Formats: sequence, structure tokens, C-alpha cells
Amino acid sequence: MSSEPLLPLSPEEKGLLLAMREIPPSALRERFSALLAELVSFVQHPTCAEMQADGAPCASAHASCDECVKVGRVLEGLRLRLEAD
Repeated sequence: MSSEPLLPLSPEEKGLLLAMREIPPSALRERFSALLAELVSFVQHPTCAEMQADGAPCASAHASCDECVKVGRVLEGLRLRLEAD
């Protein structure tokens, strides 16, 4: 987490935070919170394990490396499953 002062929340951010606060305390909430924190961290700093030609790890979420593609597919699969329910 950043120590920068918080800017005003966008309507989307506010909606997500309020929705998260409405989840009752439970093991499922704890698992969701942990997964969300890990996902945010990955999206902020994707740094794939694979090295580029210059030997540096990839630090771009816009690259089409295997790791970013895999995470994108997982997210899309979750979205589709939630829409189907």
C-alpha cells in the first residue's frame, strides 16, 4: 500500500469499498480479501518471472507474456461464470 494521501474516490471505487464492507465477517470474506489484495499487487507490479532479451524481468501489464495472458484468462473466466449465475 502507498503512503500517499488519498485522493477523492471515484464512484466505482466508492461502490467497491461499500460493497466489500457489506460482506459479513466469515472465512469466505477473509479468502476474498486476501485474493483481492494479491490481485491488486499483481496488477500494480506484474513483473513476470520470465526474463526479457536484456535479462530484466517484464514490468508491463500490457505485454503479452504467458503470465499476463494467464491472469487475463482467469479473470475473464471468473467474469463469465459470475454472469452465468
